[in-house]
Amino acid sequence: MGPTVTPRGPAIASRHILIAGATASGKSDLAMRRAEAVGGVIVNADSQQLYDGLRVLTARPSPADEATVPHRLYGIADPADSWSVGRWLTAVEEIQAVESRPLVIVGGTGLYFHALLKGLAPVPPVSEDIRRDVEATYRTAGEAAFRRHLADLDPAAETRIAAGDRQRLVRALAVAVSTGRPLSDWQADTVTGTLRAEDCERWVVERERSDLYRRCDDRVDQMLATGAIAEVKGLLERNLAAELPAMRAVGVRDLVAHLREGLPLDVAQARIKQATRHYAKRQLTWFRNQAPDWPRLDLSEL
Repeated sequence: MGPTVTPRGPAIASRHILIAGATASGKSDLAMRRAEAVGGVIVNADSQQLYDGLRVLTARPSPADEATVPHRLYGIADPADSWSVGRWLTAVEEIQAVESRPLVIVGGTGLYFHALLKGLAPVPPVSEDIRRDVEATYRTAGEAAFRRHLADLDPAAETRIAAGDRQRLVRALAVAVSTGRPLSDWQADTVTGTLRAEDCERWVVERERSDLYRRCDDRVDQMLATGAIAEVKGLLERNLAAELPAMRAVGVRDLVAHLREGLPLDVAQARIKQATRHYAKRQLTWFRNQAPDWPRLDLSEL
């Protein structure tokens, strides 16, 4: 697990600890140390680590770590399922309701932390039929035409959602079609978070960019050496839909291309490394813009 890390900063008499950061930054090791120090329970805040069957490919905590400190919400979702931010938040609230120990909530999914502290707008559920129809529209029309349609119904969402973020684009249009009201309007409603930021110890784990990217590359090498390909084979055996979140986890698409289309493994490996670095960069950007007041902890020297 690496050397002991003690965050520097003011002593905070807080019940819960929030640890955010990019992939391969070392946040899971820090969560272990903090959980051991306070007798806490580690709770997953990474959308990819929710899914079963992807322990290696999503760098979930090891069985030894899970046996040392209680872990929650890791590998609890079937890959055929699709968890939303709201479903994750409900699961955390259920844990909080029955757990007397501090929660050490750790992960790289910024929207989870945003929902935890800022709340989640009460958007009505979208029917499966509408969601499927909107998905089909995206597939047949392509992103550019889809964005033009979304801009007519929810220009704020179309502007805000990054290029290539199919899941959020589809959700925004599905909500607008289903409710007759833009998702951005629903999200503007006043809501209350589950936790108050001032009552939590908060950290964004950082590393020097070159160090982080080296760790990303090393992690991919380790994944391929310890079972990532077998995990993707297991997903393929189930004939899961390509748009499911588990099938969009970083690395899955490239290993599917290796297994089914004959993509050379070294090419797939290089693509996964690049995708992992890009993913880490997006996470860094999100936390820089959305959590500027969180204390930073630089682990580059460790």
